[in-house]
Amino acid sequence: MAIHRRLALPFDAAEQRAIKRLWVRHSIAEDRRDIDGLIATLASECVYEIVGTGLRWEGHDGARAVYTELFAAFPDNTFALTEIVIGPQGVFEAVVLEATHVGAFAGFGPTGRHVRLELAILFPWDPGSRRLGGEQIFIDRAALAS
Repeated sequence: MAIHRRLALPFDAAEQRAIKRLWVRHSIAEDRRDIDGLIATLASECVYEIVGTGLRWEGHDGARAVYTELFAAFPDNTFALTEIVIGPQGVFEAVVLEATHVGAFAGFGPTGRHVRLELAILFPWDPGSRRLGGEQIFIDRAALAS
């Protein structure tokens, strides 16, 4: 959806509650490393993208691949939410990921060291399916590489 159309979306309290509930379900599933639970929160046409890298995965199979790689690369990951905005366009969150980097992720091989990454993630809302449309992940690749 073009930005001018997203900006024109009305604020509907019931829909925003639905968006928040679904995002909470998504977050709980991620904390539990429940890939099927994560997929259940996503539109079938979801897109996962690490912004600025050209890395992109589409559909439920793509989302499953992203989470499989994430959980293998950072098996002890913890996410600490530092900011959140929920609106008719979806959810925007800032989080700190702390984990040991033991597997390949986002084009980087494992370092074996503890990392602390500050991430910003946009979860676009898909009003047609009433599911999340995937994730646009903004990551400091230099911090991951160092």
